[in-house]
Amino acid sequence: MVHCAHMAGFPKGLLAAITGKGSEIGDLMTMHPGIDCISFTGGDTGISISKKAGMIPLQMELGGKDCCIVLEDADLELAANNVIKGGYSYSGQRCTAIKVICVMESVAEELVKKIVEKMTKLKVGMPEDNCDITPVVSESSANFIQGLVEDAKTKGAKFHQEWKRENNLIYPLLIDNVTPDMRIAWEEPFGPVIPVIRIKTVEEGIHFCNANNFALQGCVFSKDINKAILVSNAMETGTIQINSAPARGPDHFPFQGLRDSGIGTQGVTNSIHMMTKVKSTVINLPVESYSMG
Repeated sequence: MVHCAHMAGFPKGLLAAITGKGSEIGDLMTMHPGIDCISFTGGDTGISISKKAGMIPLQMELGGKDCCIVLEDADLELAANNVIKGGYSYSGQRCTAIKVICVMESVAEELVKKIVEKMTKLKVGMPEDNCDITPVVSESSANFIQGLVEDAKTKGAKFHQEWKRENNLIYPLLIDNVTPDMRIAWEEPFGPVIPVIRIKTVEEGIHFCNANNFALQGCVFSKDINKAILVSNAMETGTIQINSAPARGPDHFPFQGLRDSGIGTQGVTNSIHMMTKVKSTVINLPVESYSMG
């Protein structure tokens, strides 16, 4: 990438790429006195960087537990389609993927039925075969996801598909009747596994959303736009989509997370401001340069 930039005429020495293990070069990269700002995407490592970086601007996106709240008057077909698109695309390995569904009890059964039916059409396999669900990034990631699934199973969650794993390939799973004592309710699986929490009131869903350490994105499904906006306003999350799955959005669109999901706002204008230091020069003339009165 840097070579291409140089070929395009970018001044040499202005852009550099340094590769290596974080354990070997991480501290040097984040604590060197020549570093003027840091932009980082990741997880817990970001919190460690923020403690070491000192007095320099930080811009971080550190993961999400994006909550999808489905109200009683929602278009359930639309909601189900967006759960498939927003929860299982890229095998769930997106910070903006739907990570938990909070659905009103009165429509939960129908919504779950629609999602399960659509999940059967997902193609599972290798990327070169143009599959919808492909292996997660590493064995450690697959092991972490399996730990969340086993914890939920032990504590009485309902599985709508058989748990199936082949090395790093995890088959899509919808875990129903999830309760707050289960890890999957709070932790980010970063894989094709989505928990469903059945709620009695919309306030219960809002409370669950706001109680999570992560607060990157979320979504609300309702045919009543005024009600949807009220719920959106109450959700303490960086971005809320109404009647659509969470998404990164165009690069000029502000992208930010609250709490452990990050620091600062990304987007072309916001990023330029983050990487810019303001300096003021005040000129004091020997005589006034304007007349009074």
